[in-house]
Amino acid sequence: MRGPWLTSVFGLILLIGIPIEFVTGLLSYAAYDPKLAGNDPNAAHGLFGLYLFNWITKPSWLYRVTEGTHVILGLVLVPVVLAKLWSVMPKLFQWPPWHSIAQLLERISLALVVGGIVFEMSTGILDIDYYGQINFYSGHFYGAWAFMAGFALHVGVKFGDMVRALRSRSFRKELRTGLADTKPEPVESSLIPQMPADPTISRRGILALIGGTSLAVLLLTAGEAIGGAMRELAVFGTHYRSPDTGPNHFPVNHTAASYGITSTDVGPDWRLSLLGSHRLSLSRRQLLAMPQTTADLPIACTEGWSTQQRWTGVPLADLARLVGRDNPGPSQLKALGYGYVILAGSQITAADSLLALRVNGADLSLDHGYPARVIVPSAPGTHQLKWMTEIVFTEEA
Repeated sequence: MRGPWLTSVFGLILLIGIPIEFVTGLLSYAAYDPKLAGNDPNAAHGLFGLYLFNWITKPSWLYRVTEGTHVILGLVLVPVVLAKLWSVMPKLFQWPPWHSIAQLLERISLALVVGGIVFEMSTGILDIDYYGQINFYSGHFYGAWAFMAGFALHVGVKFGDMVRALRSRSFRKELRTGLADTKPEPVESSLIPQMPADPTISRRGILALIGGTSLAVLLLTAGEAIGGAMRELAVFGTHYRSPDTGPNHFPVNHTAASYGITSTDVGPDWRLSLLGSHRLSLSRRQLLAMPQTTADLPIACTEGWSTQQRWTGVPLADLARLVGRDNPGPSQLKALGYGYVILAGSQITAADSLLALRVNGADLSLDHGYPARVIVPSAPGTHQLKWMTEIVFTEEA
C-alpha cells in the first residue's frame, strides 16, 4: 500500500487542516488579550507573542467557534496523522539519512514535523482530559511555533513531489479499484516496498478506514462544542456535568469543591467590592435591586467544550459608573479561589457584559458561581470568573 500517491493524499489533508489549527490557536491566544498584564500565560514570549488585533466582543459566539474548531479539528486529524506517519515509516529510518543538501533540509524538517505533531497532539489531548502534570500553555505554545517552522520547511521541500504524486493517479479510479486489482505503485521511490506481500486491503479501503475513523471522532466529540442533543453523543467528552437539576443543569469546568469553596464562604456576609474613584461594597440583595439585563451568552473553554445559557444580572458598565468610571479602561476582576484576570475597557462596556446573578430564570448554583459570576461575550471561559469578590475599575486614558 505504501507509496508517494497515498502519502500525498494524507499530506494534502494535513496541508489544509494544520494551517487552520495554527490560525485558530493564534486566535485563542489573542482572546486572552495578552497585552494586558497578568492575562498572558506566556509572559516571556518575546517575538512569538503574535496577536494582530484587540479581541472583540461581537459576535458573542466567536471564541466558541474558533476554539471549538481548534480542538475538534485537532482530534479529527489524529487518524490522518497516524496514517501519514505509517505511510512514510520506511523513510524515517533510512540510512544514511541524507545524500544531499536538499535531503538534509528534509531530514531537519522531518525531525521538527514528526516530533512537533506528536507533541502538539499529545499535549492537546492531555489538556482536554485535565492531565495537569505539564505546563500546557507554555508547552503547547512554543511547541506550535517549533512545529510550524518545520512544517513550513517541509512543505517547501516536498510540495512539488506531492503535486506530482497526486497527478500520477486518478483519485476516482482508486476509489473504484478493489482488493483483487490493488498493486504497488509503479514508480521509483523509497516508500515502495521492496518485496510486497499480497494486499490485504485496497487503497480505497485504507482511505475509508481513516476517513471513517475521523468521522467517528467528529461525531463523538463535536457535541461538546455544539451542545443541545448532540452533547449526549459526546462520549469522549470528559467534562463534569453539574449535579444540579433544572436551570443549573449544564457543564462546569471546576466545581466549588475543587476550589475548596463552601456555602459558608458565600453566605449572608458575602459582599462585592468595587473600586474606582471611590470604593463601594454591595450585598447580593443590593445587586438584585439594581436594573437587570438578560442575555443569551456562551461559556467556551480552552478544552473545546461550550454551552450557551440565558444569564441575568447587572451590566459591568453600570457597576463602573457607580464608582465614578464613566469611561472604564482595563479592569481587574478577582474571585474566590481563582486569583484575577484583566478585562479590556471594550469588554467592560459591552452591553451584554454582566455580573450574572441568575441563570435560566433561577439563582446561580454554587458550582456555577453563586452568589455572582462574570459573563462576557466572546471571552475565554477562564475569564468568566465565578464567586466574584472584587472589581477594580480604571479610567480609559
